[in-house]
Amino acid sequence: MIKGKRVAILVADGFEQIELSEPRKALDAAGARTFIVSTATDKVQGWKHFDKADQFKVDVPLGEADADDFDALLLPGGVANPDQLRTEPKAVAFVREFFESHKPVAAICHGPWTLIDADVVRGRHVTSWPSLRADLTNAGAKWSDEEVVVDEGLVSSRKPEDIPAFNREMLAAFGRP
Repeated sequence: MIKGKRVAILVADGFEQIELSEPRKALDAAGARTFIVSTATDKVQGWKHFDKADQFKVDVPLGEADADDFDALLLPGGVANPDQLRTEPKAVAFVREFFESHKPVAAICHGPWTLIDADVVRGRHVTSWPSLRADLTNAGAKWSDEEVVVDEGLVSSRKPEDIPAFNREMLAAFGRP
C-alpha cells in the first residue's frame, strides 16, 4: 500500500519537467507524500527538452535530507540534472542509502546516470535513454531497450513516452511492504 509513504524526488536544475510532474501526480493521487529534494535550496528549474519550463519549490534541501526519512526515491531525467547530481557527493550518498536499505527506486530517461556513480547498477537489469547504454553496461548493468524494466525494487524507463508504464510499475514497487 502506497498511502502515506514518503517519496523523495531528487533533482538539480535541468530536470525534464514531465518526468517529475507526471510521476509525482500519480504518486500523490495514490496517497503518497512527495518531497522535492534538491541541490538547490529554494526553487529548482525544470526544462521541457531544450527550453526552460517551470520552477518548483524545494521541500528539502539536499544538505538537510536523510534517506531514513523516506520510503522510496524517484530520479527524473533530463541531461543537466543527473550530470550535476552524479558529481555531488551528498547526492550520490543519498541515492546509495536507498539501495543499502533495500528501498525502492524509480529512475527514468537520464535518471539512471546517477546510479552509476552510486555504484548500484552492477548486476542489475535496467533501461534508460539510449545514450546511457554504454555507461550503464560499462558499470556492470544489463541494459535493454524496453519501455520499463523492474529489477528487485529498481524501476527504470527510457523516455517521457514511457511514463504510463513507468508510473504503473513505480506505484507497484513503491506500494510493496
